[in-house]
Amino acid sequence: MKTKLLALVLMAGGSLFAAHISIGVGIGGYGPAYGYYAPAPPPPPPAVAYAPAPGPGYSWVGGYWYPAGPRYAWHAGYWERPPYARAYWVAPRYYGHRYYGGYWRR
Repeated sequence: MKTKLLALVLMAGGSLFAAHISIGVGIGGYGPAYGYYAPAPPPPPPAVAYAPAPGPGYSWVGGYWYPAGPRYAWHAGYWERPPYARAYWVAPRYYGHRYYGGYWRR
């Protein structure tokens, strides 16, 4: 019984040291400032047709390529309600071997 209790205490105590703490600071809601290194530029986006908006207040977020390891993966476009009034979607972009993710902006 003591051996099992000791093993349980050691496993529970060991998991305390395995915790990962991350602190992020965002200023003004303008999205990522620096981007990160990405492989060569992505291919051009495919031509697609999309359905009408599902209701009033929806915005179309166009499809985009994003880096997935050494390649790019396609994320299809979709309709979404903006997170706050008068917000608009700023598409992800690739510039100077750096990828900058998309974000909502006023």
